[in-house]
Amino acid sequence: MYHPFTPLASVPVDVTRARVHEEGWQSWSPSGAYALTDRPYRPTNANWATVCYRPGVTVPEGTFQGEGLLALDPGDGTPVRLWAAADPTREVPSIRLAVADGIAEVSANGPVKEWTGADIQSVLADWASALGLDAPRPAPTVWCSWYEYFTAVTEDDIHENLRAMDTLDLPIDVVQIDDGYQSALGDWLTLSGRFRSREGIAGAIRARGRRAGIWTAPFLVDPKSALAAEHPEWLVKDATGGFLHAGVNWGHELHVLDSTHPGAAAYLTEVFRTLRAEGYDYFKVDFLYAGALDGVRHADVDALTAYRSGIELIREAIGAEAYLLGCGAPILPSIGLFDAMRVSPDTAPHRRPEAGDYSQPGQDPAEFTGVGRQWQHGRLWINDPDCLMARPAVETRERWAAHVEATGGLMASSDRLLSLDEWGVATTRRLLEGDR
Repeated sequence: MYHPFTPLASVPVDVTRARVHEEGWQSWSPSGAYALTDRPYRPTNANWATVCYRPGVTVPEGTFQGEGLLALDPGDGTPVRLWAAADPTREVPSIRLAVADGIAEVSANGPVKEWTGADIQSVLADWASALGLDAPRPAPTVWCSWYEYFTAVTEDDIHENLRAMDTLDLPIDVVQIDDGYQSALGDWLTLSGRFRSREGIAGAIRARGRRAGIWTAPFLVDPKSALAAEHPEWLVKDATGGFLHAGVNWGHELHVLDSTHPGAAAYLTEVFRTLRAEGYDYFKVDFLYAGALDGVRHADVDALTAYRSGIELIREAIGAEAYLLGCGAPILPSIGLFDAMRVSPDTAPHRRPEAGDYSQPGQDPAEFTGVGRQWQHGRLWINDPDCLMARPAVETRERWAAHVEATGGLMASSDRLLSLDEWGVATTRRLLEGDR
């Protein structure tokens, strides 16, 4: 339950040297440190505010705001101060900071605890370490279809790249089929016309000594899907009794699967048990923000409880041995649920994001937030900085590769491998080999 903003602290600052770290709501929400004179990154349209930021939350002009975490380096030699959600998987208050006459006024709309440290990244790391989570399992190396083929990927594309991995002798553990194999969002077990057999392609991947991975967006439903037509009672409603609107993507509005409904929960379990039985043991679950949207669900539970129970259902279906990567996920409510987590917006073959919105695909926003969330790596999960793209057509590919390498996180290639030149092959091999 959120309350009016109440004061937490008044902190003298050196306005020329102080820095503020804002933690964004989910994977794609801008997160990082700003000077007091900077304008923090904010949504540039209402749709992106829903899909990529904390829905329904606005920030006053001239105010910094972190979702569950906000850190201040006063810039005057005094310790860095961090205000952190007291119970981050259950309640994530917004924490605000505004400066007037050299004083930072900090407030929050829910319970927080205060930490101090030497610098912003280390105090965040100390907070994460104090949660006492088990060390995350090392991530496998991955090839992903997305950044070359997008939704047009075919089964033949997967076979071509499987052969190329052998030809180029690339140390790829997992071959992950991304968006495009399914007929519609929600109809995960029905193939698009570009794939012949999901089980067959998994078998082909495993026959070459690699692991099969697959993408889903488990809480999103296409209004034109068979699921939406046959089971409207499985969809989250809004306060008026209509279907909850989860934003627009893929050119249409999106609905939300209510994983608290027994029928929807049974369906999700069936989907993931089926994929696991077909030989997939690496699962990228995406657009998870939808599962944490406020709405009217079958069970009388809050949105974060519903979200966590939905992810726990998926984990139970795939088993403890399978690898689970989250994306587009509310960060603090996801603590303790994933092996790896995307910690930035999508990268892209270009640097600048559309409309200058730092939640949108681009190398600049992916680097900004990836650096800002480096403290999470190895403490909350393995950080996923997003995929390496090393083909010649990628803008500033050398700089992007250096960023991916510096994170030490999940290493994934996402090129048509036969399109790589000598530099691209060598760089892809080097990053995938890592410390092997």
